[in-house]
Amino acid sequence: MKRLSLILLLATLSSLFGQKIGEFAAEKPNMELPNNALGIDLMIGEGGFGFGGFYRYNYTNTFTGFVDFSISESKHEREIERYDIFGYPLPIYGKKNRVFLLPLNFGLQYRLFYESLTDNLRPYLSLGVGPTMFVTTPAQEEFFKSFGKAKALYGAGGYIGLGANFGISSTNLTGINIRYYFLQLFDDGVEQYFGDFKKTIEHVSLTINIGIMY
Repeated sequence: MKRLSLILLLATLSSLFGQKIGEFAAEKPNMELPNNALGIDLMIGEGGFGFGGFYRYNYTNTFTGFVDFSISESKHEREIERYDIFGYPLPIYGKKNRVFLLPLNFGLQYRLFYESLTDNLRPYLSLGVGPTMFVTTPAQEEFFKSFGKAKALYGAGGYIGLGANFGISSTNLTGINIRYYFLQLFDDGVEQYFGDFKKTIEHVSLTINIGIMY
């Protein structure tokens, strides 16, 4: 009886080991996302907060063309904010002008790891170039009133960035990226502090993208 039971057990095990190992389920193919995207940018940079907008068009699964425009403030590297006892900002000694950056950039995004990552995470590299307007206002005057004496200067520049889009929605776009901007003025430069002219402005910005795809 014991021998019969052992034979039956061995037969069962040999049958199990002899079965062909099943194949893994086929990977889900990448989503077909709409070609167009439109949205806003919320920026946190070295000069403070900023905002902007963008339009994107997918040429292929990995290459996307874009145009974006933004407005943000640029602060001098030695600038330190001071406030009175009531929380109001005090004039900064030696500062002549506030400087606002208004770059218009045209560029390309390259999606990374398209074949190996799911659509829930879509990292990319970006490169943009274009004209930039620099708007200055007197630093010693009240913030909003100073725009009555605003002046415009012009230059060019661009940025390189690393970012990612998130989610599997085919209509809503949510993403984040970090950009390094390099901007060059055409004339003698901008005078942020008395006697201190700057012809190039560099800064880093963390940007949140919110938009729609269609």
